[in-house]
Amino acid sequence: TMPKTQKRVFGDIGEKIAENFLVNKGYIILDKNYRIRNLGEIDIVCEKNGKLIFIEVKTRDVLHETIFPIGFSINRKKRKNLKRICQLYLIDKNCLTNQEWHVDAIFINVNRETGGHDIEHLENILWEEYY
Repeated sequence: TMPKTQKRVFGDIGEKIAENFLVNKGYIILDKNYRIRNLGEIDIVCEKNGKLIFIEVKTRDVLHETIFPIGFSINRKKRKNLKRICQLYLIDKNCLTNQEWHVDAIFINVNRETGGHDIEHLENILWEEYY
């Protein structure tokens, strides 16, 4: 196997933090890193109260990335691809056609020197009002 890049290792840390955060909020984790070629991947798929929630996890190091607000990294094309992956996931898993679902983003600011982090959870990001 290929050695993991620093960025990948860092992303994994973020996903682990996000996973713990979700489990603590009562979400059930169903899948992780669900990938569709040429479209990308969904970091975490989970369920709560019968609703499927697809999670996009964004992790950044507060010491190295202070300029751009973290939310700007999910652009229109990315959202379009996320929506498509979700639709394909529902088909792949034989979900009911009336299955309720939405996409959330979890932004994690990590301070690698202190080991501390803070989390922001944005729900239903495919709705335009966040942008």
